[in-house]
Amino acid sequence: MLAKLTSKNQLTLPKSILSDFEGTNYFDVTEENGRIVLTPARITREGAVRAKLAELGLSETDVADAVAWARHAE
Repeated sequence: MLAKLTSKNQLTLPKSILSDFEGTNYFDVTEENGRIVLTPARITREGAVRAKLAELGLSETDVADAVAWARHAE
């Protein structure tokens, strides 16, 4: 089966493949011997928050500073 890579680097996967992974919203993506490997991943709320912070380039120190600022902003 073929999967199309879009101009935004997104892959469209065949329904027949994804039907075996109902309820899975995230896949861990790795490269092994020139192949792209997708592994179903379960993201906890904590994991999702950490992933978003990393995506935004925010560190734990940035978050702690923001919380301290908010608590003293009165």
